[in-house]
Amino acid sequence: MQTIVFIGSNKSGTSREALFVSTNMGYYTVLLTNRKSFIRQRKEFSEVQQMIYVEDLLDKNIVLSIIQELQQKNKQIEAVISFIDPFVALAAELSQQLGIVQLSTKALSLIENKSLVRKHITELPVSPKHIIYHIDKPIDEALQQLENSFPLVLKSPVSNGSKDVLPVNSVAELMKGLQYLKKRIPNDVILIEEYLDGPQYLIEVMVVNGEISIIAVIEQEILNGARFIVTGYNYPALLNIDESEKLETAVFKIIRHLQLTNGTCHLEMRNVRGEWKLIEINPRMSGGAMNRIIEEGTGINLVKETIKLFLGLKPNLKKTVMNYVYAKYITIHSLGKLIKITGKNRALKHDEVKMVYVKPRKGAILRKPQSMGDRYAYVIAVADSAEKAKKTANKAAAEIKFYLEPL
Repeated sequence: MQTIVFIGSNKSGTSREALFVSTNMGYYTVLLTNRKSFIRQRKEFSEVQQMIYVEDLLDKNIVLSIIQELQQKNKQIEAVISFIDPFVALAAELSQQLGIVQLSTKALSLIENKSLVRKHITELPVSPKHIIYHIDKPIDEALQQLENSFPLVLKSPVSNGSKDVLPVNSVAELMKGLQYLKKRIPNDVILIEEYLDGPQYLIEVMVVNGEISIIAVIEQEILNGARFIVTGYNYPALLNIDESEKLETAVFKIIRHLQLTNGTCHLEMRNVRGEWKLIEINPRMSGGAMNRIIEEGTGINLVKETIKLFLGLKPNLKKTVMNYVYAKYITIHSLGKLIKITGKNRALKHDEVKMVYVKPRKGAILRKPQSMGDRYAYVIAVADSAEKAKKTANKAAAEIKFYLEPL
């Protein structure tokens, strides 16, 4: 039986969509998960034919032994895939070891670590000022290197979804942020970077045999005063010819410098006074609603084409439509226990709204946003202009109300 093994998944978003796509493509779909809640909720994963709990998904030997057991039970492993950090490089390594497909395992592993990426692209003009701070060293020298140029940004080298990414505006905030991250990070280094001021964009990329394809460039809107929480996605980004050409040149240089020749990634970049700077790069396509945004805007199901890449098949990246798409994410401004949510059906009734998704269930504890995981709903609208798509999505999103019991 032709089988695809997925290492890890979230409850929703790109990684969950991949499970549905795999099954719809006719494959026996196996999910290895380290989430006990998924095992308890097994009936909710109807698209998964087999779910296996693995406490440590990064233990290559354990994962390999499970795959070998599947093979012994007449499962023909056609692909090993992950759409979430930090399992992307592991999946690529196992794919190579099993003789399925040759992916850029070294590059994908490198991209999973933000401090290693900074080391490798320091010489490129896209790299911001930064230092890799060892937590057992005095902070004074680091501050001198950065010339006390607040604001700064602190990052865990293995953060994703804006988790453990802290803006700091003074020495006091810096010290507090360092103490916070020291308790949370699994290694002994913290990235300290200059704050880059300018509009931010997400760039989805696929590389096949060294040929780099920019699938989509999407402008991001970031919530004021939060930890870089993106609440709006605008496709296509409205760039002039010069901005677009400079962006393409910068992206190509980064990809080639990191020696990514087979794989996918997404970059987040800011246009700082006409120059492109890299915020971060991740070795997978973006999560959340990204696949639906791209499919509505271009006709490309990027999840499906990524799976084809891991299967050793040729992806089809031809754009068949050209639409303006806006995705509005909803956050809340207080802490509380969810009593009920209203307005989803009203939001769906708005013309040009294509999708409304609400994540939390009754009884969930909701809070002010501290990471991308604290976005609790989104609305996707498609129109014949960027302005109309945004207006429609915002209007529909305003219909959704969260009722909380204060804590």
